[in-house]
Amino acid sequence: MELKTIGNFSRESKKILLQELGYDTDEIFVLEPSGEKVIDRYTEKPIKMDNFIILPGSTIILDDNPFSVISYIEEFGDVFGE
Repeated sequence: MELKTIGNFSRESKKILLQELGYDTDEIFVLEPSGEKVIDRYTEKPIKMDNFIILPGSTIILDDNPFSVISYIEEFGDVFGE
């Protein structure tokens, strides 16, 4: 599996990616289809457009911080392994 970072994507490319996944943005936060802010499942804080990640094999949007990534791996297994 080849990992791709979205950290270097333009804001427009990030917006298009979110929309393709059924989400949106108000240019600050990632939004649910209902318009509500997407909340990180581990930190319980709203996820900013400039700081979201989608891990391999998933469409779960997380905040790009070590706690959320480690918590995701503990819950779903090592998504970076071969």
